[in-house]
Amino acid sequence: MSSRTAALLGTGLIGSSIGVALRAAGFTVVAWDRDPTHLEGASGIGAFDRSASSQSEALEDADVVVLAVPAEATVEILAALETDSLVIDVAGVKAPIAAAGTHLPHFVATHPMAGSETSGPEAASGSLFRGATWVIVTDHASADDLDAVTAIVEAFGAVPVRMTAAEHDIAVALASHLPHLTASALVETVAADPDALSVAAGGFRDLTRIAASKAPWWPDVLVENRLAVIDALEALSDRLSSIADELRSGERDAISRRLNATADIRRSMAAPVVGVRLVLEDRPGQMALVGAALSSSSVDLRDLQLRHATHGGGGVLTLSVRPDEADRLAEALRLQGFTLLD
Repeated sequence: MSSRTAALLGTGLIGSSIGVALRAAGFTVVAWDRDPTHLEGASGIGAFDRSASSQSEALEDADVVVLAVPAEATVEILAALETDSLVIDVAGVKAPIAAAGTHLPHFVATHPMAGSETSGPEAASGSLFRGATWVIVTDHASADDLDAVTAIVEAFGAVPVRMTAAEHDIAVALASHLPHLTASALVETVAADPDALSVAAGGFRDLTRIAASKAPWWPDVLVENRLAVIDALEALSDRLSSIADELRSGERDAISRRLNATADIRRSMAAPVVGVRLVLEDRPGQMALVGAALSSSSVDLRDLQLRHATHGGGGVLTLSVRPDEADRLAEALRLQGFTLLD
């Protein structure tokens, strides 16, 4: 890969993150973006080697072309694109895009399942894709091209998963688009009651984190994938109506079975962890001491969550580790002077 050149069209959060990852993988990256502020921000984090003044200039001598623009713009670019280079896109809907690229000899539609509630190149990172699923669409793609894209994705530290465009659009409607709309609706519902909003705690924050995203491409993706999204919304609505019926009838056993079944499913989706909870005081250096405890205990940190105090800094920090490592971490934290909570 060391002598290869990549044309990067689009330098937002995902595009800039790809640019950094491509350079780390040995590519020379030439970037173009219609928004000069995005290019400036991407340059600041080292997302490309040089910028181009036009799409055509960026495409010159490119071995790989990455379309990192919204779905509608991706379709427009593909319709006018003529190149023998390997072309990939990263939009969140795949059926219309896979169809739009059929005239190209080497096109593979893809979708990295990674992102953030923040947007723009300033939030980008070459580590964004480590451990993340990266869908590689098989429609109209040759075996050689699929293998080439798989190698690039793996170089980024992502986990490639192959599926058809139709399979992808149904899956993301359920696993990505539906959660975003659900979080948005939940924020609307709770915010309408000031008392409810005042008691909203960690569970509400975790469940609605993605509602904080102002990424401009969300309406584009939702509308392009609207049939699958509508099916997902109606399926969720049916389940919520069923829960309402059980509550209306006071069916404690049915509610218990439902909650226990979904708890088992959710726990099976991730490695078992134990949360070690400690009190963070409102003074400098607290996180440095936490880092020292993590280092000395050599545990595998799987997750962390900070519940801020109501006023000022500090709060309760929960560190999630493997069950057999919890006691070791707890002892290391006590040696650093922390108070632990049961």
